[in-house]
Amino acid sequence: MGSYSSLYLLTILTVATAFLGADGKLDPNYYCQKCPQALSIVEAGVIAAIKNETRVGASLLRLHFHDCFVNGCDGSILLDDTANFVGEKTAAPNNNSVRGFEVVDHIKAKLEKACPGVVSCADILAIAARDSVVYLGGPSWKVRLGRRDSTTASRSLANTSVPSPASNISSLISSFSTQGLSLKNLVALSGSHTIGLARCTSFRARIYNDTSTIDASFAKSLQRNCPRSGNDDNLADLDLRTPTHFDNLYFKNLLEKKGLLHSDQALFNGTSVDSLVKRYASNNEAFFKAFAKGMIKMGNISPLTGSKGEVRINCRKVN
Repeated sequence: MGSYSSLYLLTILTVATAFLGADGKLDPNYYCQKCPQALSIVEAGVIAAIKNETRVGASLLRLHFHDCFVNGCDGSILLDDTANFVGEKTAAPNNNSVRGFEVVDHIKAKLEKACPGVVSCADILAIAARDSVVYLGGPSWKVRLGRRDSTTASRSLANTSVPSPASNISSLISSFSTQGLSLKNLVALSGSHTIGLARCTSFRARIYNDTSTIDASFAKSLQRNCPRSGNDDNLADLDLRTPTHFDNLYFKNLLEKKGLLHSDQALFNGTSVDSLVKRYASNNEAFFKAFAKGMIKMGNISPLTGSKGEVRINCRKVN
């Protein structure tokens, strides 16, 4: 009887380890037994969404980034406003800018049918970010899972924690350092701007004022679609060369003073950071490796685990 009890206890501990990870932290195998089809459901949803609109891949990647920089990777960016708090969707970095919420809703609905109340919205964002990058030609990585969802959001923190497109290098370094991310993480993760689009309001000041750090013909071409006033929502590619393919050409653009945002070009502007930009511009493999490591590290910012938070049934509202 004693040996049976020991065997039973060992089995329980093994299962628990598979769920929680050997150190009680996030683990890539978290859903292997609880919801084996979780990753394939998210991947199918992401691919279908990108096939419908290529831009949404960049949008899903950005959702994860903007989520993690505000109180950690807890799905708070997905919450709608309530009588008790104002959500993060209308914060300055997000208002009329972050998108992809309907894709997350669709994926969540599929997961709820397959495994009710199991897969968190925060984990959906982390997996969808990886799957978007991979589908658009970028690197893969093992997403660590087991996050739970927040029950509140912070518009004020979203306003101050997410780096602005007008940020200089010292401000960027400070923003990333606050999240426990290194200079190498900063430069590599900025490479996410190899895909996606930006609104005129995000780069207007750069194309009219940054005369010493922007290629003149590049600025002029952008001014045609982004006048000094009006047309705020007109869009431009963050990477003018291959805007729908995940590669290292973003860094090559910086070498030519063709970064779209002020915060992009700040990475290559006569500082010690220039060497990292040059490295990634000349070595796609090095960029991919650093980007994958950076995404894993960013995905581990202050996750809610164990009894903290909840697994939302609807990503837009608390249970």
